[in-house]
Amino acid sequence: MTLFKETLNGKETNNISVNRGINLNGSSAVPKAEAIQGWLIDRLADILELEPNQIDVGQDFEEYGLESAEAINLSGDLEDYLGCRLPPTLLWDYQNIEDLAQYLATGNLLQNQVKDLEFATSTDLSQSGDISDRLEISPENYKFDQFPEYKKLKAQQEQVASLGNGNPFFVPQETVVNDRTTIDGRELINFATYNYIGMCGDPAVNQASQNATELYGTSACASRLISGEKPIHKELEREIADFIGVEDSIIMVGGHATNVTTIGHLFGKNDLVIYDALSHNSIMQGCFLSGASLVAFPHNDNQALEEILRDRRYRYQRVLIVVEGVYSTDGDIADLPKVIELKNKYKTFLMVDEAHSMGTIGQTGRGISEYCDINPQDIDLWMGTLSKSFASCGGYIAGSSALIEYLKYTAPGFVFSVGMSPSNTAAAIAAIQVLKNEPERAATLQARAKLFLDLAKEKGLNTGMSKDSPVIPIIVGDSLKSIQLSQNLFKRGINVPFMIYPSVPQNGARLRFFITCNHTVEQIRLTIDILDEELKKL
Repeated sequence: MTLFKETLNGKETNNISVNRGINLNGSSAVPKAEAIQGWLIDRLADILELEPNQIDVGQDFEEYGLESAEAINLSGDLEDYLGCRLPPTLLWDYQNIEDLAQYLATGNLLQNQVKDLEFATSTDLSQSGDISDRLEISPENYKFDQFPEYKKLKAQQEQVASLGNGNPFFVPQETVVNDRTTIDGRELINFATYNYIGMCGDPAVNQASQNATELYGTSACASRLISGEKPIHKELEREIADFIGVEDSIIMVGGHATNVTTIGHLFGKNDLVIYDALSHNSIMQGCFLSGASLVAFPHNDNQALEEILRDRRYRYQRVLIVVEGVYSTDGDIADLPKVIELKNKYKTFLMVDEAHSMGTIGQTGRGISEYCDINPQDIDLWMGTLSKSFASCGGYIAGSSALIEYLKYTAPGFVFSVGMSPSNTAAAIAAIQVLKNEPERAATLQARAKLFLDLAKEKGLNTGMSKDSPVIPIIVGDSLKSIQLSQNLFKRGINVPFMIYPSVPQNGARLRFFITCNHTVEQIRLTIDILDEELKKL
């Protein structure tokens, strides 16, 4: 089976005239559609070692079995022929020779040609001699330490350093992190971990990971599609699907990459993705990769969501709605039954990101489907991470058997990636099994989170929209004050991260507390008292 769509590699070009948008035949005119079709027929026939009369201009490029590198090279050759810049994904944007030629001939191509680059001198670059002698390029365009973005980062770091407490980032945690952590040999109460239900460091989880390493080694050593498949990969996928209540699942090596490759692969230029305004970066990156039209709806505003659907649904082929179970910066929960109602009414796909809701909400920790008492099969794509409740690393998509089979054979982030490491795979299997046997972990977590939220509200602290989840923000507003508050708490034995712009709005700087089932009532009461004292000092 030919896998056509994959992660793109850049194509190098040595022709400076292409970069300057100069037509190689000395004319600025674009060839007619018939001429472009003829060129494409000849070039495609040459690549595929076919006769030109065997090329059908109406047949999809994908059906010819082009490898992605060949497709990109063909796009580059087309640049040379037309003398203008073209996107490397052109053969995916236009499905066949006929459509592509028509676009190139009539699609305002001249307006898309790259204008003379600012870095070039007025010297005619077509003259003989060393091109580098006639280029005046600002260092910010070829030296990383001169990037304006890097200089901005350094300025921000200096501003934080001016508080006098050192660099608050990349602080090494020297032991297993749960309700406590050790930093520079000092033990602190810890609210900076996703170890919600105490699976990281659990003896059963540790042992399963060690056993898998002994049996399979430390790596899958290949893409699962080729020779990296291990029996425990399917075992974990079965565990996840059964735990959620759907037909099948697929596991990938990174949670962020799972969203990126899944959304980017399943949806395209004729589609629409509607996402909650507070969606995670991984969702956004997947949307950008897809090339689909994008619309954000105000956070948890299902009336606004319906208005968008009513206005736009008919314009697109596929429409995807994306929401999260528990929102990772605000700690509130999607109104899933209403979103399902809209999905069914407007015939869309629905994706739910459960990175922070799996294992944390619902009576036995089975996530938002249990919390909302809905049928898990009403959701098309369940996404989750394995690095939080399940003490591992990676991500998963769960849903119908058709969806999962398609992703396993075609999703770039799966097909062209190594399989999940045996130790991480086994750890996640063990964590799910422990939670099934000990659902009281989720109940304890929920009780501790409620205690923290209630006590914070009693003190008049701003907890934003947090509700029924272990993610509880304390909103300060000012970025430097939130950093200072985090560092003052650190001095008093409490480790809690801050969040500032652009992770949150400019006036929404905050501390973000992650509650775990291991936190004690005494730890929570002490933390709220100290937090209240330090806030009043700011």
